[in-house]
Amino acid sequence: MEIKLCSLLPLSLCFFLLFNCCFAQIEQQQGFLSERLQQQHRRGRPRTDCRIQSLSAREPTRKFDSEAGFTEFWDRNSEEFECAGVAAVRNVIQPQGLLLPHYNNAPQLLYIVKGSGLLGTVIPGCAETFESPQRERSMRGQESREGESQYRTGGDRHQKVRQFRQGDVLALPAGVTLWFYNNGQDRLVTVALLDTSNPTNQLDQQFRHFFLAGNPNPREQSGSRYEEEIRARREQEQGEQPQRRQSGNLFDGFEQDLLADVFNVDQELVRNLQGREDQRGRIVRAENFDVLSPEFEEEEEEEEQSHRQRREREHEGRRGSQPNGLEETICTMRLRENLGRPSRADVYNPRGGHISTLNSHKLPILNFLQLSAERGVLYQNAVMAPLWNMNAHSILYILRGTGRIQVVGDAGNCVFNDEVREGQMLVVPQNFAVVKKAGNQGLEYIAFKTNEQAMTSPLAGRLSAIRAMPEEVLMNSYQISRQEARSLKYNREETTVFAGRRSSRGYSTRAMEYALTAVEAFLKA
Repeated sequence: MEIKLCSLLPLSLCFFLLFNCCFAQIEQQQGFLSERLQQQHRRGRPRTDCRIQSLSAREPTRKFDSEAGFTEFWDRNSEEFECAGVAAVRNVIQPQGLLLPHYNNAPQLLYIVKGSGLLGTVIPGCAETFESPQRERSMRGQESREGESQYRTGGDRHQKVRQFRQGDVLALPAGVTLWFYNNGQDRLVTVALLDTSNPTNQLDQQFRHFFLAGNPNPREQSGSRYEEEIRARREQEQGEQPQRRQSGNLFDGFEQDLLADVFNVDQELVRNLQGREDQRGRIVRAENFDVLSPEFEEEEEEEEQSHRQRREREHEGRRGSQPNGLEETICTMRLRENLGRPSRADVYNPRGGHISTLNSHKLPILNFLQLSAERGVLYQNAVMAPLWNMNAHSILYILRGTGRIQVVGDAGNCVFNDEVREGQMLVVPQNFAVVKKAGNQGLEYIAFKTNEQAMTSPLAGRLSAIRAMPEEVLMNSYQISRQEARSLKYNREETTVFAGRRSSRGYSTRAMEYALTAVEAFLKA
């Protein structure tokens, strides 16, 4: 018996190693297949050939005023936004302002530019885990039938409400009902990127808001004249009668009798539900707003950070990055990550600035959204190494300061070379090389990327493509001496953020021209 067991032991070990190798290969193939399907899907959806000859740093073109704030949209018909398959929106919410409940047809990454507030999400199938204290006391006080009635009517239940603040990134899936409330003392400013080319959006690439309350668009400030002219021309060509523009919520389209029957309420309440006479817009004032939510405290943040670091250490060394289904469920999944703290930087240069990245390793829900983000802070005159995004489009939003950005295309042509300022947005297509130089006041930005694990490849610095190539390749490619090749490779020891030089404006301009020339030469080689 002992001899049989000894002979089976090596055989069992062989099967164990074989199965592990097979599972590792299957997991790796699934990862590559997922990446390939995502890229194929994104290539098939855009309506243009992405033959971009020039880019523009754009500001919002449409504005909708509301009672307690306003909403702005970037031109979704611009060539670069169509090519990237994205849309962008900015909300400015006054204190005690409530952005009405709604859902979108595409997943989004939302960055808190300024202020703080509450986020409410309604995820189908998830329990109402937040209960007001009044209900709990009524339950403990009475266990009779009368007490049960008081329990049903005396309190409130709802799904989890999350507190957020400046510097947070919120990951919000498509089709999930959302609302925002500004419970702070300052204005709440948010900017969001919506991935209309995501597989979850199976319609066209039009960005759609579906509001569940109010009258979202009672009056538009500017920017819709072009769309109105197109709509009128189309109606004239098709021989249709002009129709009244609908701007209500979803309930406005249903018959009142049907809604009264569905909710078992009277007609007057149904009219409030439809909001046809509501002129407050999509952001309304809510002075008496008492929602159950845990306080946002520094201790909770530190505890969450410690838990995240411990979990990352536990997962370190494991194969692949696909979730195993046991770490988090959709009902308890984290939707928020802060990128505003310098201590969370992934790249840090005390003389140049810091870069913080957010991908699916740090926030697992990004695996489903297929999005990621990067926040950059460049000090005065600092330069970020020229690089290209290997597997994603990058949409830059300027948070603060000014700077100069240059973008170079595949033919070595400069498609963007201009100053950027706060509030502007710039689309950098995949594989286009980009270099950023901060102005005298520094430059801060948030970059939304259309891949959950976006990767970049720098052209200068310690981890660059130039440094990784042999000297002979550089000498023959650029027709330079060995000493010049070594200068290209080793003159910069930083990684991606280079310290700025306190010099004249003329030198700064020459430095940018030299960087652009180097990028063009590399792309043409």
